[in-house]
Amino acid sequence: MKPAVLFPCLLLPLLLGAQTPKLTIVSPAFHQFEDGPPMPANPYFLAGETLFFSCRVAGYKASEKETMGIEWKIEALDDQNVALAKPETKSLEADLAPEDKDWKPIIRYQLVTPYSALCAHCRIRIEVKDRLSGQTAAAEAPFSIRGKAVEPSETLTVRNFRFLRSETDETPLAVPAYRPGDQLWARFEMTGYRFGEGNSIHVEYGISVYRPSGKLLYEEPKAAETEERSFYPKRFIPGVLNLRLQGLPAGEYPILLVVKDLAGNQKFEGKYTFRVE
Repeated sequence: MKPAVLFPCLLLPLLLGAQTPKLTIVSPAFHQFEDGPPMPANPYFLAGETLFFSCRVAGYKASEKETMGIEWKIEALDDQNVALAKPETKSLEADLAPEDKDWKPIIRYQLVTPYSALCAHCRIRIEVKDRLSGQTAAAEAPFSIRGKAVEPSETLTVRNFRFLRSETDETPLAVPAYRPGDQLWARFEMTGYRFGEGNSIHVEYGISVYRPSGKLLYEEPKAAETEERSFYPKRFIPGVLNLRLQGLPAGEYPILLVVKDLAGNQKFEGKYTFRVE
C-alpha cells in the first residue's frame, strides 16, 4: 500500500513546478517626457499637453525555442468613458537568451491630450495577451486633465466673453474702457453646437459695431469660420475679436456678435458694450 500513498505526494511538486506563470501588468507609470522619472500617483496634465505612459509585462510564457510573443491594446478614456484618442494596438516577439529569464518587456504609450478636454477622472486602460499561453491581463491607471472650464449648453451659445487689454492678456477688464487709438481685444468660447458624422462641426461668427447713436460703425459678417472633424468631440470652440479704436469719440459702443451653427441650423446673438474715454 505504500506506493499508492507515496505516488500522489511525489507527483504534486512536479505538477506545481509545471504551472504556467500568471500574466500580469506591472510598474505602470506616467512621465512628463519619454523614459523620464515616474510622476506621482494620479497625476494631472494640461489640456493640449503630451502625456507619456509606460508599464511592463511579467509572467509570459517562453516557447521551447526560447521565444516569446505578446500583443496589447491601450486606450485613454475620459470620465464619461469617451475615448480621448484612437486605441493603439501593437505586438512584440523576441528571442530570449539565458540571462533574459527575468526580463519584463516594456510597453510605451503617448497621447496629446485634446485641447478642449476637462477630465477629473480619466484613465489609461491596457489589455495584454500572451500568444503562447493564451492568457490575458488588464490594468487601469488614473490621471486627470486640467483645461478651460466652459459650462456646457443644450443649444448654441457664447460663454466667458471678456474684453482684454492686449492679445496675450489673461485677465478680463473689470471695466471695458479704452482710449482712442487703443487696440481692443476680446475672447470667448462657443458651445452647444451640433455634431455631425465623425464629430464634425461647422460654426462661423461675425460682428457689427455700433456708434453711441446706434448707427452702424463697422461690420464683418464672417469674421471667422471653423469647419472640421476630430476624434474627440470638441467641448467648445475659442473665438477672438480685435478692433483698432482709431479716431473714435468718447462714448459707449455696442458689439453685436452673431454665431451660426451651420451643421445644426442654430443661431446665437449677443451684445457686448465697451467704452471709449
